[in-house]
Amino acid sequence: MNRVSTDFEQHIILDESGEAMVARGGPSISPELFGLRELRVEYDADTKSLWTHMVPKGRPSFTPSMLLDFERWQDLIEANFGPDDLRFLVLGSHAPGVFCYGGDLALFRELIIAGDRASLVEYGHRCCRILHRNINTLGLPLVTIGLVQGDALGGGLEALLSFDFIIAEESASFGLPEILFGLFPGMGAHAFLSRQLGSIAAERLITSGKSLSADEMLGLGLIHEVVPDGAGEAAVQSFIEKNSRRHAGLLGSRMATKRSWDLSLLELTEITEIWADTALKLTERDLKLMGRLAEKQRRAAQQPAEVA
Repeated sequence: MNRVSTDFEQHIILDESGEAMVARGGPSISPELFGLRELRVEYDADTKSLWTHMVPKGRPSFTPSMLLDFERWQDLIEANFGPDDLRFLVLGSHAPGVFCYGGDLALFRELIIAGDRASLVEYGHRCCRILHRNINTLGLPLVTIGLVQGDALGGGLEALLSFDFIIAEESASFGLPEILFGLFPGMGAHAFLSRQLGSIAAERLITSGKSLSADEMLGLGLIHEVVPDGAGEAAVQSFIEKNSRRHAGLLGSRMATKRSWDLSLLELTEITEIWADTALKLTERDLKLMGRLAEKQRRAAQQPAEVA
C-alpha cells in the first residue's frame, strides 16, 4: 500500500504550479482534504481508494463540528477526484470501541427543552443531505465500504446503511435505541431498512430497541462480512484487492439496486421533520434517559483516541 496521509512532507509533492500531488502519479489533491479536524484521511494510489477514519474531538457522535467536517470532506472529494482517480471509499473510526453513537443527544436535549424545532430540523436535514450524497457516491463511480470496529448505534447505524458494503469485526454491536426514550431514528433507518428487509421487519427492528451482534446483522443481510477483532482493516484491504477487477460489475449492481430503491432526498427530509415533531413531545422522564445516554457518550469520549 502507498497511502497518502496528513504527513505532507513525506507523502505529498508539489507540481510546478505549487498544487499538491499524490506521490507516484496520483491525482492533484488539495492538502485541505488531509487536514480536516475530526476526519483522518489517507489516499492509496495503488488501489485508488480513499480511507477515512473518524477521530472525534468530543463525544463519538455526529456533533455539529463532525457534520461540518463530513460536508467539507464530501465537497473536497467531488472537487479533487475525477472518474478515473477513485474507485473505493472507506469509512471507519479511531474512537476506541465505537464506530459512532449517532446523533448528538446532548444537543438534542437542549433543543427539545428550548422548543427549538427549526434547529432540530436543520440538524436532521444536514444529516440527510450527507447520507443522500453518500448513497449516490458523490456522483463518482465509487464502491463505498463501511468498516465497523465497535458500537454503531442510532445514527451511526443509519450512516452505515448508506454504504454499499459493510465489514465488521466480530465484537461490533449494532442498534437503534431511540425507542427506549420515546423517539425513533429519523435520518434514514426507516427508508433504508424498509427497502432491505421489508416494512414489517424494519418496524419490528426499529421499535425493539435491541442491540444486535455482528453475526446477527450478517444473518439479516445488513452487513456483508464478519472478521476477527483486529482484522477489520486487513479485511477491507483484501476486499478492495479481490474486487478491483470486478469493480465495474459491483458498481453496476449497486447502481441497479439503488435505482430500484428510488430513495429521494425529499423522502429522507420529510421523515426527519416527523422525527423533530416527535422529539418535541418527549416527557421529562424521556429527557432524563436521553441525558444519561449523552453522559455515556461523554465518558466514552474521555478515552484517548487510537492513532493508526
